[in-house]
Amino acid sequence: MHDVPQTITPGIIASQIGVPLHRVIRILDTRSHIRPLARTGRIRLYSRDAIAMVRHELHTIDARRGEAVARG
Repeated sequence: MHDVPQTITPGIIASQIGVPLHRVIRILDTRSHIRPLARTGRIRLYSRDAIAMVRHELHTIDARRGEAVARG
């Protein structure tokens, strides 16, 4: 048998990370290194690895914002 890669939607990524969907979509739209594995119509499907990549990008953004607020 062939291993079929499990794909997930941006909504699943958002629920796994616990952030609003609009933040995940923004990351996926602006980070070229996080690419969908497949598309079905307008839906983009990602590998489970995308969860860690999106989480990292969000932590980076939040850390930068925290520094800006601290300097404020």
